[in-house]
Amino acid sequence: MRLEVTRRSDLATRALLALAAAPGRLKASELAATLGSSPGFTTQAVAPLVARGWVRSDPGPTGGYTASVDLTAVTVLDVIEAVEGPTDVAQCVLEGRPCAGGTPCALHHAWSRARGQFLHELATTDLASIAQPRSTA
Repeated sequence: MRLEVTRRSDLATRALLALAAAPGRLKASELAATLGSSPGFTTQAVAPLVARGWVRSDPGPTGGYTASVDLTAVTVLDVIEAVEGPTDVAQCVLEGRPCAGGTPCALHHAWSRARGQFLHELATTDLASIAQPRSTA
């Protein structure tokens, strides 16, 4: 995974937040409208959340999606990795491949430290903390 947040990861995060805040089940079309997205793209973004067990998907005319996880138990990195795949910590910032063991790129050490701090922040930020409105102080 590259260190970027894709539209699909953003949509998956916002979907889980919306479902956790919803008083009940939301149909795919309702969830998509809430998120300002298409039902098809919303379904693609929610599928990894269903696979992880964080969202329940009930089929049929009375079905829909419901959150089935406490937002304190899921981090931002958890969602990104559910959608994008595991984070590749050895990826070279310059060439999009693992840095060579004996001759790493010129930015290897600085990039490794920065990536480590960035991933730590994502891994320690649970969704409950971003669901809270931020103060403008």
